[in-house]
Amino acid sequence: MKETASGFIAKSTIKAADKEHRRKINFNIGKYNAVVPQGKQQFSDVNLAREKAKNIKWKAIETLDKQLEKFEAIITRRGAKVIWAEDAAQALAAIKKICDEKNCKILVKSKSMVTEEIHLNDFLEKNGIESVETDLGEYIQQLDGEPPYHIVTPAMHKSKEDVAKLFADKLGTDPKATPEQLTLVARDILRDKYVQAEIGVTGANFIITDIGGIAVTENEGNARLSCSMPKTHIVIAGIEKVIPAMTDLALFWPLLSTFGTGQKVTVYNTIVTGPRQANETDGPDDMYVILLDNGRTNILANEKQRESLYCIRCGACLNACPVYKNIGGHTYAATYSGPIGSVITPHLKDMGDWKHLSYASSLCGACTEVCAVKINLHELLLENRHEAVDQGHVSMTEKIAWKMWKQGMLRRKWMNMAGGGMKSWVVNTLVKGWSAHRGDMEFPKKSFNQLWKEKYGSR
Repeated sequence: MKETASGFIAKSTIKAADKEHRRKINFNIGKYNAVVPQGKQQFSDVNLAREKAKNIKWKAIETLDKQLEKFEAIITRRGAKVIWAEDAAQALAAIKKICDEKNCKILVKSKSMVTEEIHLNDFLEKNGIESVETDLGEYIQQLDGEPPYHIVTPAMHKSKEDVAKLFADKLGTDPKATPEQLTLVARDILRDKYVQAEIGVTGANFIITDIGGIAVTENEGNARLSCSMPKTHIVIAGIEKVIPAMTDLALFWPLLSTFGTGQKVTVYNTIVTGPRQANETDGPDDMYVILLDNGRTNILANEKQRESLYCIRCGACLNACPVYKNIGGHTYAATYSGPIGSVITPHLKDMGDWKHLSYASSLCGACTEVCAVKINLHELLLENRHEAVDQGHVSMTEKIAWKMWKQGMLRRKWMNMAGGGMKSWVVNTLVKGWSAHRGDMEFPKKSFNQLWKEKYGSR
């Protein structure tokens, strides 16, 4: 068994039994579940809106090369510099080069999952650059030395008491401080960092082809400050974030906010099309856009899995997944958790090491049901399992077991001859994966097939 798989099993076993963790995560997800239906009421036909969004993303991904080249041409004309990074190492090297050129000592960063993907904070720290998370949830996680727990809500697993204790330990605040008081403390600290920082880093919720811009959606305004106050703005975005036209935002912004948090639209929605122009008074002197592949073209080349690139990172599938709600985000040990993470991580990293995530699902289909862009997530999880077998990532014991199972299932007489006792013994004794965490299974002495023949004969 791969180390990542054994670690996942160990962590999930502990978390699944942690009732306090389950209480916190279900309480916080419950808040979203209560308001998402209200947000959906803004759509006259929410399923049609989802279908239209899926079609737009289909067009964008099917013509991805042309979309990205057009984006680069337009934003370059406005003074931005576009850098293509094949992997995390190239992206980090490009950022280090920019930091050296700008003599950067402090860098402010808004919430960005793609920067978590390339482990930007650790890299900058090793190179003597202070990287400060400015989103409150990410700042809490950074203080605690933890990665984000959830795609949308990084500190979802923490209660207000947990945060108060953390701030008291790290910042010397009153252990009984209210969330409002803690927010003001963080605000005072972070506002000073914006003034001191030489570089600001943001992600991009969408890359807009026809205007050569990036769109950022947020609720706190930290991305706006990160991309406007420092003299240099660096955008790091996965290449799949493309949408063809600015007018598409009229659909994607409400979908992202409604399915993510239940809002009709998020508080701050920003479009950036380059650095400060000659006739403008605000904004950075320089802007860099790093377009990151890091395994995405592996998914693009896979005709069946390509659909997963439509994801807009709303987090709805995490909130709906019964597995995620029991084992939590950190158990996955990957940047992207929940159903979407289980689909894409084996392709972004290594199928052999990460195929176990595709089995971290009940295949109930709840993730597909709530996806803002109608990705067939549970089918893609099954496809991952199929691909893992095709690629030979399966033990000899499992191969033999399935061959035996196939032979038995193809022969009804064998199944009937085995009898209930034999079937029960096989499952409870030989099938270790079943009996390790479950009670014994008892099969009836006679199969349905036998009972039918006894009652009705062979007709």
